[in-house]
Amino acid sequence: MTKKNVLDTKGVERAMVRIAHEIIEKNKGIKDIVLLGIPTRGVYLAKRINKILKNAEGIELPVGSVDATPYRDDIGIKKEQPALK
Repeated sequence: MTKKNVLDTKGVERAMVRIAHEIIEKNKGIKDIVLLGIPTRGVYLAKRINKILKNAEGIELPVGSVDATPYRDDIGIKKEQPALK
């Protein structure tokens, strides 16, 4: 099976910029917005989007994380269950 890249580095950056602009457009600005990500990669993406929004709007937003463990659809399938904190 051959591997095919869906997005290259520039494509990912364009997608991130588009997401940031969608946030601005759908919310008519970024007042009262908090960016949350699911650890670990989602938090990294939220921080990247925050940086793009700061460059566009001049405002740095709060960034946090959400523990999605209780909402996983594979609970009960795996032998070892994640510990809830």
